[in-house]
Amino acid sequence: MSHMSQKWYQEAVFYELYIRAYYDGNGDGNGDFRGAISKLDYVKSLGVDCIWILPMYPSPLRDDGYDIADYRAIHPDYGNLADFQEFLDAAHDRGLRVITDLVMNHTSDQHAWFQAARQDVNSPYHDYYVWSETGQEYADARIIFLDYEKSNWTYDEKAGKYFWHRFFNSQPDLNYDNPAVQEEMIKIMHFWLDLGVDGFRADAVPYLFEREGTNCENLPETHAFLKKVRRMMDEEYPDKVLIAEANQWPEDVIAYFGDSDEFHMCFHFPVMPRLYMALKQGDKKPIVDILDRTPSIPPEAQWLTFLRNHDELTLEMVTPEEREWMWSQYAPDPRMRSNLGIRRRLTPLVENDKRRWLLLNALLLSLPGTPIIYYGDELGMGDNIWLPDRHGCRTPMQWSAGKNAGFSAADETYFPANADETYGYETVNVEAQENDQDSYLWATRFLLQARSKYQVLRRGQMEMMAINNPAVLAYWRFNPNDEPSDDRLLCIYNLSNQQQSISLELDEYSGRRLTDLLTQSEHLLLGEWPTVKILAPYASHWLRID
Repeated sequence: MSHMSQKWYQEAVFYELYIRAYYDGNGDGNGDFRGAISKLDYVKSLGVDCIWILPMYPSPLRDDGYDIADYRAIHPDYGNLADFQEFLDAAHDRGLRVITDLVMNHTSDQHAWFQAARQDVNSPYHDYYVWSETGQEYADARIIFLDYEKSNWTYDEKAGKYFWHRFFNSQPDLNYDNPAVQEEMIKIMHFWLDLGVDGFRADAVPYLFEREGTNCENLPETHAFLKKVRRMMDEEYPDKVLIAEANQWPEDVIAYFGDSDEFHMCFHFPVMPRLYMALKQGDKKPIVDILDRTPSIPPEAQWLTFLRNHDELTLEMVTPEEREWMWSQYAPDPRMRSNLGIRRRLTPLVENDKRRWLLLNALLLSLPGTPIIYYGDELGMGDNIWLPDRHGCRTPMQWSAGKNAGFSAADETYFPANADETYGYETVNVEAQENDQDSYLWATRFLLQARSKYQVLRRGQMEMMAINNPAVLAYWRFNPNDEPSDDRLLCIYNLSNQQQSISLELDEYSGRRLTDLLTQSEHLLLGEWPTVKILAPYASHWLRID
């Protein structure tokens, strides 16, 4: 594949930015678009290419904005459409792209459509939602928010019927069997694409249609509608990207790429818990197994990979035994758990151990896929497990040791800034880390710079290296079209807390030098014999053959 036909999103690094948490420009205790504009230079300095914004629409915030009350406006806490447009233009001026969250599956019960639908069963909007007289249909569909919901049906007094919802009962599902709903969603996409957004992360896409006798996930009808959406984007907005949030096994997710006629990108959910599993077990098997299970994807497609995000660290795609084990290892306090996952940030998960933090990030940036960094993880921010639901990982960005972490001049902020002993803003903040070359922030920039320098890390193929030590994961990234061999990188990780020694059979490169991109210092001259390498506990190496 020539470099010309590459798509920007296949090589990018995404930064997930929560507007409410980022920077408060008007002093009301909430982050907003005007505030975020003033921090775009910082975002750019990290070495990322594209910002993904969590939902910024008007919403009662029962689910942090994923319950949309108006698809064509901005939540008043964040500003207005003019502020959004200015943010978009300012990002584009800096060479940053912006994608927004689009919740296709459901609205808030406060949305004007649902209000009309409840009021009058003869209203055209009644058919925008899925209703039942009995609430008995689709019994084979699982309940996703197990901790909160008893059923996918909720009785509505006003309508005198049950409405269907896959998530909270304040989020009624839209009825995609109604062509008007399909048209409406496509018009909403036009609205934002015309303003200049660079694409969408489409939330909860497996659940758009319901059919009796199925689990109501990944249905053919769902794929047919999504192909229609992609066709519209290909024809009218060719450089924009469509991303699927489908928390499914790789063999099911693969269908969402279609034949290059559905999503450009899909999240690779199951890789993520297995990185943590392998690290805690000191064994590469979970990572190797899931990569073996991952099918190849169309040439213009790409996986999106991440270590953490705004949701819980999901354990949906592991066995019940693995889930219990992960909880015992990473979430010993029940408050750290939520639904089928762990509601903690990256750095507390690795107990503030810089080596493990570095290993996970180096893995993320060297595995195939487009990586996402969650705001604050570049600083090693912590979480607040005393806040309810998933809010513990959505606290204000820590800019300085000043009032409210330098996030806001208000007396009270939407959530308090983290004031924890280890992770609190007095010690963990941008200002302090800018001046500290040993900080997480410097490490983040260093890793992203190294990745951007070597195209093979962004686009190369991957091949496992056979090493019979279970604690050591090693793989090549290389360009298949026999371009010069400086395009060969050997990534090696010691997943255990013990020193490991391995012998590398690299006879064919005899006489060449190995340079470690992660230390910039180590140069090994390769001889005829196996090169024995001693790996420190949790060591990461990106070895380039000169």
